[in-house]
Amino acid sequence: MILLDTDIVIDLLRGYSPALNWLAGRAGDEIYLLGLVVMELMQGCASKHEMTALQKSICPFPLLWTPAHVADQALSVYAEGRLTHNLGLLDALIGQLAVSMDVPLYTFNQKHFAAVPRLSTVQPYTRGQ
Repeated sequence: MILLDTDIVIDLLRGYSPALNWLAGRAGDEIYLLGLVVMELMQGCASKHEMTALQKSICPFPLLWTPAHVADQALSVYAEGRLTHNLGLLDALIGQLAVSMDVPLYTFNQKHFAAVPRLSTVQPYTRGQ
């Protein structure tokens, strides 16, 4: 199971070649998006056209939502990491869902997720300088 963070999806949506090549090599893998990641992407849309294009682009990926018990765990993680690591609200929820599922989060935002205990992250391709 592959769980994608927002930054990876943005690379894919922008047609970034290393991201597209990586995705092409994952044929047959289960790749999921969190509903919260999709909402974060929607937040960046400036028009109805962009919103429609985004929704069409993410159709192939099944969505996962944070269950209540995981949100409760994320609240504790957020309380611990907000002031010490500037942990974001959505990052706490996204990271804790990956922890609860015992899967790594595919992201380049290691710093954002450093405050989430037991979270494993993967940088799936190399980004250019």
